[in-house]
Amino acid sequence: MFTSSSRPQRQPVTEYAVEIDAVPIERWRQSATGVPFVRSFNSGKPGPHVLITALTHGNEIAGAVALDRLLGSGLHPTKGRLSLAFANVDAYSKFSANDPRASRWVDEDMNRVWSPEILHSQPARSRDAARAAELEPIVADADYLLDLHTTQHHNEPLVLAGPLERSRILAMTMGLANLVVVDKGHAQGPRMRDYGGVGDPSRTNTALLIEAGQPWAASSVETAYAACIRFLCRLELLPEDAGLQDTTRLPQSAQRIVEIAMPVTIKHEFTFAMPLRGGEVLPKAGTVIGHHGEEPVRTPYDDCVVIMPSQRLWSGLTAVRLGRDISATLVAPVYT
Repeated sequence: MFTSSSRPQRQPVTEYAVEIDAVPIERWRQSATGVPFVRSFNSGKPGPHVLITALTHGNEIAGAVALDRLLGSGLHPTKGRLSLAFANVDAYSKFSANDPRASRWVDEDMNRVWSPEILHSQPARSRDAARAAELEPIVADADYLLDLHTTQHHNEPLVLAGPLERSRILAMTMGLANLVVVDKGHAQGPRMRDYGGVGDPSRTNTALLIEAGQPWAASSVETAYAACIRFLCRLELLPEDAGLQDTTRLPQSAQRIVEIAMPVTIKHEFTFAMPLRGGEVLPKAGTVIGHHGEEPVRTPYDDCVVIMPSQRLWSGLTAVRLGRDISATLVAPVYT
């Protein structure tokens, strides 16, 4: 047996070097919003409320470094309101380069508790749910949300756009990454990026989640920071030329879009049948990619795209997402 974040599993874990340090964020604790570690800046001019979050998972430290840099730059929005939030700060406080996967959460995954029933229940069912409830009013108020995440393996950056067309269009035109993934989330529970108005087809609120690379890679910090600047520039909270130097690593618009048709939720235990890191295209339908115990899991169609295979192979979690490239069927919107 092997361990991942101190839990036993049959699949060995791939270790990655921790290239960056976890930044101290205590200086951002005090806030006029009344919510610790949430800073908000009001331009005094009409415009949207834009929220950028990091540390939804406490061990994804690249986003924290990027958000700390953004706060330290002293920028202020030219219109509307800008809020910057460190989410699971209790989990982050436990981060150790000696066991960097262990601090993803305190009691449970904060990015699986975003339903009114969970957030409004008293007492809170976990410390992670209690912190999510603290953040809920500002998340619910945001017109646009960018949630900074990272992938477990060294993958190309991608944006999770959720199931709604307006989010897909925003993801394509923003150009935060070349690849956009359309999905409905996880069986384990709802994500922040799907909460409230952003998940309501009748509303205009919109959220994107960027996976900026491996959590402890220096390149992931640069991608996350560039994504923040691009997001703010294209929503016109910063002048368009404000981030030209920082955003040169980003495409002008996304070129690929993958639709997830088969998220693989672990029944009891799961092992992969082949080494997968994410981004692979498996040409033959019916290819066995893993097993639930002795039960094979097969690709549902030809040219199946593998998205974010997990190293946490525990019951109820998502082992991997299987999708198909639908770029050719869509007219990609272009930012002008």
